[in-house]
Amino acid sequence: MRNPHTRRSYAKACVELLRWCEGQGVGSLDAVTPMHVAGWVEELTKSHAAPTAKQRLAGVRHLFDWLVTGHVMQTNPAHSVRGPKHSRKRGKTPVLAPEEARQLLDSIPSDTLIGKRDRALIGLMTYTFARIGAASSMEVKDVYPQNRRLWVRLHEKGGKQVELPCHHSLEIYLDDYIEAGSLKDTPRAPLFQTFRRGTSELSGNTITQPDAFALVRRRAAAAGISTAVCNHTFRATGITAYLKNGGTLEKAANIANHSSTRTTQLYDRRSDDVNLDEIERILI
Repeated sequence: MRNPHTRRSYAKACVELLRWCEGQGVGSLDAVTPMHVAGWVEELTKSHAAPTAKQRLAGVRHLFDWLVTGHVMQTNPAHSVRGPKHSRKRGKTPVLAPEEARQLLDSIPSDTLIGKRDRALIGLMTYTFARIGAASSMEVKDVYPQNRRLWVRLHEKGGKQVELPCHHSLEIYLDDYIEAGSLKDTPRAPLFQTFRRGTSELSGNTITQPDAFALVRRRAAAAGISTAVCNHTFRATGITAYLKNGGTLEKAANIANHSSTRTTQLYDRRSDDVNLDEIERILI
């Protein structure tokens, strides 16, 4: 399994199941039955949300499939266990209105290198619908000129590579940051880097997802935005703004690197405006 985040969450699920089974007196892998897995899932649903329980069951199934393939076990005891039912037509990622997104970007000071970096990172996630993992893994060479425009190359999950032209605002942000950071001469260096402690110099180290989360929360607070933003907020904000301005769901899915438009629909918050208008009809 190539994705490190999936590996980490699946490993956690497997450890939890095995500890639970140990507490039930199960002494070996061969002794684990579908009843044990079902009982573990049942307890899990009492303390965790349904999507979490489904994800952890998937991790356990993956483990036992691997053991069956390696002839360590005869059958997969998690194969017949059903997870809790869960259906969602609307994502839960906080989304900013276009005016709020513009307010946030304009509030970031552009006279410092750290401000230029933060503006470029937030702008990239907003205008290209990039996941934070794809943005943080970019190298300087992944920003390049083509057909008189600036393009970006994103390495999305699943080993997929996406190449997109830059929005004119993003082009300004990236050019400004790369020029100020003197990054053009280091094409293999990380594009978005941390800073050396107590200085305004780039460290050469890639910015991490927790670092990015901290900076977007800090920038949102400084801009007076009360929405509890996260790294994924800008992906959802960009998709919603694109669809509101006449973009198609199919093209949005293509830009966002979604394998299905059903996933893209979770980011589409155009119906929020309709719902608010309807609620305001309750004149009491």
